[in-house]
Amino acid sequence: MRLRLVLSAVAALCAVVGCPSWAAPSEAVQAELPILFVHGNGDSAALWETDIWRFESNGYDPALLSAIDFPHPTARAAEDVPEPNRSSVADERTALAAAVDRVLAETGRSKLVLVGSSRGGYPIRDYIRHDRGRATVALAILGGTPNHGVFALPFYKRSNEFNGDGPFLEGLNQPAETDPGVHFMTLRSDRNDKFAQPTGRYIGFPYVPTFIGHDGPALAGADNIVLPGLDHREVAFHRLAFREIYCVVAGHEPTTLDPVPIDHPVLDGMVSGFENGAPTNLPLGEATVTVYAVDPKTGLRLGAPVWQQTTGADGHWGPFTADGTVYYEFVVTAPGYPTTHIFRTPFPRSFRYLDLRLAPVDPAYAKAGAIVTLTRPRGYLAHGRDRFTIDGTEPPGVESGVPAVDSVTRAFEAGPARSVPVTLNGEHLTVRTFPLGEGHVVFAEFHY
Repeated sequence: MRLRLVLSAVAALCAVVGCPSWAAPSEAVQAELPILFVHGNGDSAALWETDIWRFESNGYDPALLSAIDFPHPTARAAEDVPEPNRSSVADERTALAAAVDRVLAETGRSKLVLVGSSRGGYPIRDYIRHDRGRATVALAILGGTPNHGVFALPFYKRSNEFNGDGPFLEGLNQPAETDPGVHFMTLRSDRNDKFAQPTGRYIGFPYVPTFIGHDGPALAGADNIVLPGLDHREVAFHRLAFREIYCVVAGHEPTTLDPVPIDHPVLDGMVSGFENGAPTNLPLGEATVTVYAVDPKTGLRLGAPVWQQTTGADGHWGPFTADGTVYYEFVVTAPGYPTTHIFRTPFPRSFRYLDLRLAPVDPAYAKAGAIVTLTRPRGYLAHGRDRFTIDGTEPPGVESGVPAVDSVTRAFEAGPARSVPVTLNGEHLTVRTFPLGEGHVVFAEFHY
């Protein structure tokens, strides 16, 4: 609670004092430029939902806001060893370059802004340094990017892209850490980033020094912003992170840090699958998406489906015109996957990257009667910092201290279907259980 009061005070102070002087945009950024949002390791374009909503709510032209979905979004263990459904830094740089070309062609502009979360900062920096980014990028904003590595060990996994002593990051950080002609800004936590820690506790080596400090995401030559208390993902997706991003892009304070609702948001996105232990970010055809309006107090369906579509080769399941006040259940079925029930709080605005991911059931829950997973894509969870419950109690599996997990699952015994209330930091959902033995999994997914 203390942290949240501090953050509220910071937000109020920001509103009074306005943007810092360094946030005044350069001449190249004075015109409203396209913004391309770049997700991190294993993530998707869907994570940029709230940042895009906030930009739109502050009057930014929606036609200038786009996000990339990297194919095979999870990094290889070794950069020089190909793996199924894994990407190299070169793969991501190539995909980003193509996306930049597309955005500039569609908008008729010669430059754009790139905003990256976590690993998403790597292809941004790589494109600027080793491709044509110095000619096309006016501003690069990196939230939680491990710019000096998650670890820096010269004799351990040197070919891993997250090794600060490996050739990839050495090539980005020498002889200079930024590039002329591009305005760089980094956003980092003070000490709550799980990938900027002095020991390897959060990467499987609890007593091994990483030789990385809490300031690992900072870059010499950049505007380096510290957001106290925020975690690895929040430094890109939290409302206070948005405030910093907006200030440097627009050169003035945002009028709001919260999405402004519209009556009939239009939702669309891609259904994708899972391979070799990771999401694919590739379109999945022959998946059926059925959407129900549900009672927010019980999770029960309010009549017949309000939308149903079977995906084609492009994997898209919309566009669906929603009601901005209604809670929804998305039911996704596809050959080879469990029937996936995703309960969502109301959508205040339209969003075209509402990607729906399918994955196998975690074997750890094979004997459960039903499972409900609370998922927070735009932030992590920490006991004591965050307030979260499933069926009235805080589920096990979340530690105190540095926020380190983005989801938590509770298993239920077999029995009749029932309503399960789920809460997260003031957001509330009620889901329904479905039998795991018949191939059903349930998610309560939160916006914030």
